[in-house]
Amino acid sequence: MDVQRIADLRPGERAALFDRDAGIESARADVREVVDRVRDEGDVAVREFTREFDDVEVGNLDVTDRAERAYDEVDDDLREAIETAAENVRAFHQRQVPEDWRVEHDGVELGRRFRPLDRVGAYVPGGAAAYPSSALMSVIPAKVAGVEHVAVATPPADEMNPATLAAIHVAGADAVFSVGGAQAVAALAYGTETVTRVQKVVGPGNRWVTAAKAEVRGDVEIDFLAGPSEILVVADETADPEFVAADLVAQAEHDEAARVVAVTDDEDLAEAVAEAVDRQAGEREREDTIRAALSADASGVFLARSMSEAITFADEFAPEHLSIQADDDESILDRIGNYGSAFLGPYTPVAAGDYASGTNHVLPTAGLAKVSGGLSVDEFLRGQTVQRLSRDGLAGLSDAIETLADAEGLQAHAESVRTRLRED
Repeated sequence: MDVQRIADLRPGERAALFDRDAGIESARADVREVVDRVRDEGDVAVREFTREFDDVEVGNLDVTDRAERAYDEVDDDLREAIETAAENVRAFHQRQVPEDWRVEHDGVELGRRFRPLDRVGAYVPGGAAAYPSSALMSVIPAKVAGVEHVAVATPPADEMNPATLAAIHVAGADAVFSVGGAQAVAALAYGTETVTRVQKVVGPGNRWVTAAKAEVRGDVEIDFLAGPSEILVVADETADPEFVAADLVAQAEHDEAARVVAVTDDEDLAEAVAEAVDRQAGEREREDTIRAALSADASGVFLARSMSEAITFADEFAPEHLSIQADDDESILDRIGNYGSAFLGPYTPVAAGDYASGTNHVLPTAGLAKVSGGLSVDEFLRGQTVQRLSRDGLAGLSDAIETLADAEGLQAHAESVRTRLRED
């Protein structure tokens, strides 16, 4: 990676960094056909697309019992790792559950209640690959929120990965379906003969999955449209270039379209990070994927004229993962408002949050951190208001209510108050 000076960036280069998107538009037309057919034809279309896209002939789409068996089949070390991660994720999300409340003053009682959704669908990437962490991140918050039925869709394979299935079971899913891609999102959104229709679809996926979420949005709720994974590291002269480089390379390992950025005000560090990234990339099994991500327009090592410029750059980038490896990391964090999840200090790699620390790794990308947070218990709750007024309480508000109702030309609204307060 070459070191670039922020001050020298041309408008097009700045746009590549700050105007990122989820990269789904090219898939929308093809996905629309899949979604429409699954909605109209149910299991028949799901099976056909599974043969076409996954090259798998699925027997029973419902593999809930297979997930239960997988828990006993995985080795003890993997089972313990899944349990440890699940415990930490559950504990973190339990702290997010809000309490119902009521307050009363002058005869007016107001409050708020929180109630879970009834049915949620979680997409867990998989197939022959293993993504047990995504199962924990998507299912556990929903169950902590109190969702009664959580259905998981995960891609099929001739031999589905037991690690993913075991994690789905540990997370507490109520049903597991062997279906992936856009057809999985459509099946969850509209229901089939086998797959339960849900109220909301959450979870990460490739651009086909994300495009399908965009298509069904409106008929069903979704969490957000996530694009390729991202990291931005803010570092000062105290940072270890090997640590910074390791985090960049780790994120680049995800996807050729991943966005990996480091920004610092120290030129020696910038050069050292660029050198370490190039060397470490050559030592990793997924070198081709890593190098493709490193060469993307939205990736690079950037030199700022000051830490203030570096902070402004990071805030405008609004990364999915924000790593701060600097002497005064808390002060820097206080000055950055836009990020999905923050990782402070030299011994806090993003991998900790990806797997086992307890925070959620389903996070906004492509600048959505400016307006949205990551997956949390809040996504699965409905906030409902409640109120009770005494006669005196209503009388105290009557002038304001009647005046505003009359101003809006809604006479019956005003009369609904006057009727109650009129003397017999």
